[in-house]
Amino acid sequence: MGQTEPVELVTIEDIEQAAARIRAFVLRTPLLPAPWAGDDERPLWIKPENLQSIGAFKVRGAFNAIGRLDESVRTRGVVAYSSGNHAQAVAYAAAVYAIPAHIVMPEETPAVKVAATRGHGARVVLCGAGQRERVAAEVVEETGGVLIPPFDHPDIIAGQGTIGLEIAEDLPTVDTVLVPVSGGGLASGIGTAVKALCPSARVIGVEPELAADTAQAFRVGHRVDWSIEDRNRTIADGLRSQPSELTFTHLQNVLDEVVTVTEDQIRSAVAELVFRAHLVAEPSGAVALAAYRAMDFPPGRTVVIVSGGNVEPALLREILAG
Repeated sequence: MGQTEPVELVTIEDIEQAAARIRAFVLRTPLLPAPWAGDDERPLWIKPENLQSIGAFKVRGAFNAIGRLDESVRTRGVVAYSSGNHAQAVAYAAAVYAIPAHIVMPEETPAVKVAATRGHGARVVLCGAGQRERVAAEVVEETGGVLIPPFDHPDIIAGQGTIGLEIAEDLPTVDTVLVPVSGGGLASGIGTAVKALCPSARVIGVEPELAADTAQAFRVGHRVDWSIEDRNRTIADGLRSQPSELTFTHLQNVLDEVVTVTEDQIRSAVAELVFRAHLVAEPSGAVALAAYRAMDFPPGRTVVIVSGGNVEPALLREILAG
């Protein structure tokens, strides 16, 4: 899975243009101080992307990618594959642009995410584990729609990078940013923006131990392949993808390290966000706080990204019951 040809990196200018393009469609989420964290050496701020209209950061990349399409192309409709949050984001953006959306989702996707995607008017096509890309290609052939990938595209990376732009504007003295890693679009974009505007800040990726392909890849210096069965073990269903050549190249350029957290640490972070921050986070959205609690990072102002809040109610009840 090594890199075969040069990859063109997204720039801070791309991210600034994305910010202007999506401004009318997405929430500029606040940077919330968290005095309850109780760590004077590492004061904490939270970037709550779970407050976005579809409950996750993915809406940023979706609006940027769809907004950049020529109108003649866009009217043919869009196709996406996703375990949930990208699906909802593309469905919502397509509804705003009044174009058809065809979304391929794995059968194991939480029902709340499937229902929300259909609720935006999208056609949902369910598929078996590990079949998303193949089925999406068939849907593109069938419909003539444009594929909007979940992370493997410069426009998606630039859209997600607008989060880093906002962090740099609101807390230019930030020392550490903790960001979830899955396919790598979020961390690639945030890392690019933060490193450009706050070059002394550390950007740290966070993965579940049970889906730690990127952490292993950083250790060996090239992408590695974990089976879908292995990656599906984690409760963090939004963090089961693997970086592409494009995103992994970005991650190598902008992440200082990648750390992992346990399933119990993820569950504890979900509960802490509810009880202390009054924020509902899905397990994937809570891993950055889990890392903040579990790891011994250098002192300094720390920001954790709460990337999404689309959690199954039954799972949330189970976690909160302890």
